[in-house]
This record gives sequence, C-alpha cells and structure tokens, in this order.
Amino acid sequence: MLFSPVSLGTLTLRNRIVISPMCQYSADAGRATDWHLIHLGHLALSGAGLMFIEATAVAPEGRISPDDLGLWSDDTEAALAQVLESVRRHASTPIAIQLAHAGRKASTAAPWAGGQQLAPDQGGWQTLAPSALPFDATELPPLALDEAGLARIRDAFVDAARRAHRLGLDAIELHAAHGYLLHQFLSPLSNRRDDRYGGTLENRMRFPLEVFDAVRAVLPAGFPLGVRISATDWVDGGWDLEQSVAFARELQRRGCAFIDVSSGGLSPLQQIAVGPGYQVPFAERIRHEAGMPTITVGLITEAAQAEAIVAGGQADLVALARGMLYDPRWPWHAAAELGAQVEAPKQYWRSQPRPFAKLFRQG
Repeated sequence: MLFSPVSLGTLTLRNRIVISPMCQYSADAGRATDWHLIHLGHLALSGAGLMFIEATAVAPEGRISPDDLGLWSDDTEAALAQVLESVRRHASTPIAIQLAHAGRKASTAAPWAGGQQLAPDQGGWQTLAPSALPFDATELPPLALDEAGLARIRDAFVDAARRAHRLGLDAIELHAAHGYLLHQFLSPLSNRRDDRYGGTLENRMRFPLEVFDAVRAVLPAGFPLGVRISATDWVDGGWDLEQSVAFARELQRRGCAFIDVSSGGLSPLQQIAVGPGYQVPFAERIRHEAGMPTITVGLITEAAQAEAIVAGGQADLVALARGMLYDPRWPWHAAAELGAQVEAPKQYWRSQPRPFAKLFRQG
C-alpha cells in the first residue's frame, strides 16, 4: 500500500511517501541559493511520491530567521525558479511548497547560532501576532495585528500562492502548525483578542479560514491546496484534538485537498509524549471524522511501520523529515524491503543490488 498511487485534488502521486518541509536557514534575503539546489536536487532523486519545499515566508517579517526562504517579490520568485528549473531537468518528483508566516516566533537566529530571538539592533525586527503575548516571557512582545494588518498578511499569502502556481509547483500547503501565525490565531493560549477574531472557536478559526478561502479563490479548480496543523498544543487549556477535528471539517467544506497532521510548537510549557508514531492517532481521528486525505508525520522511521499506517487506514500518506535527511534513499530501501518498485534516475539504475534486480522502475 505504501507504494500504491494516491490523488490529492488533480495531482496523482506514484506512492504515499512524502518529504516534509524542512527549514534550511540558508537563503539570501529570502532568495534561494546554491544550497537549495543541492538540498532539493538530491531529495528529488529519492523516489518519494511528493517533496515539500521548506516553510517559505510570504512576507519579510514572517521569516523565522533572517536566513529563511521567502516568496514575496520578483527577486525571490526568480531565485526559486532557477533552482526549480535545474531540479526538474533531472527529477520527475512532484514538488509542493509550504507557505508560512512565523508571527511571534519570527526574528530568531538560526538553530546553530543559538535560535534566540534577535532584537532589531541584532538584525531582527518587530514581530506580529494575534495578541501582544510573547512566545517566551524573556522575549520582546509582538505587536497585536489590527484589521489592516490582517488584510495585508492575507493578501501576502494570496500573492505568494500566485507566485507558487506561476512557478509550476504541484501543490501548496498553508502552515497553521508549530506555533506560527495561523496556529497562534487558533490557540486560546496565544489568541486573547476580544474582537471577531478571538474568543470562541469560531472566531479563532476565522482568520486562518479567511486565508485559506482567499488562496483557494486564486488557484485553479482541483489544484491541491492543503493545510498543516498541530493537532494539540500539549498544554492544558490550549488547542486540542477536538478543536482540530472541527477545524478540519471546516477546511474540508471549503475544498481542502489534504491535511498534514503534526503537533506542538505553540508553547514552551508543552509536555509531549514522544514515541514511535506518536502523532499517528491524531491523523487517524481527523481522517475518519473530516473525510479528506491525511498526511501523518513524527518518528516514523521503518518501512514496515509506514506500511502498517497506510494499510491500516490510519493515514493516506506518511511523511518523513529528519529520517529523510539521514537516509535520502529511504524510499529505495523501503521498496526493497516491501517488494515494491520505485523511480530512480537512469544514471543510477546499475546500482540496484542483485537481490533486488527489479527494484527500479525503468522506462
């Protein structure tokens, strides 16, 4: 089942292995660089059914760090176009993009530089959020967005989606997980507004749904537009699975093509019960109650584990992130273990081991 085809809107994937978006902190003022060509190029040869480009900021202040990838201008679009042209010349893997705004979790150093918040005099900037509540008590508070600010960010998502479609990307995912801006609106821990965008679940969902509707309206019918969510904040009184199901149902009614289910990231108080496949039950519940294709992710490392998830109806697709960085040929090895076939570049056909003489689909 892991190597059976699956459709997301009008896009049909050869298998159900997904490469998750993974921040690289290697852009130049939002522009893709040679690192992105190397990184995306070799992952596109992995045999996965779908590859996501990292969280890509829709506005300069929406970057997690000053080194994040962006898609907000002609310059950032042209730089990414150059990378994609080279990758596509040698790989047929469908490529999707995750569009994001970091909100109050923006303006930080790259992880290997400490990951701390950067003040404006350190190369950082004023962050934005639903409410003037910092992620951590030691950080500078964000500026609470007014309705004009909300409209500007909504329009930035729309503009980035238009650019992504113009680049010929095969799918778009809106990032409403891991404590970033759209997640900040959803969670009562970060959204303390007293207007129509805060308070009740309906109000907290309003802005993320407005962004989804606005992006959906500028894309062709059937073009795969999905959403990544954190199913729970892992904090009492925060965003939880019941609210995630309600949000997913609203997305399904609006034509959402898939939902990518992760968790956490909103609060430093989170208490996560980590273990192999620990987020799979969230995806399973949402899949059955919202009725749309579902991607699951998180400590999925073994081929048999991934096969059982898909075959058992817990999720439609399985995504890997760190595991794919560690083993960029994970889909090859999974296909060999499960007796399936996988795509590989013709230059590598001679590399298949003798016991797996029909591993690569040729021709």
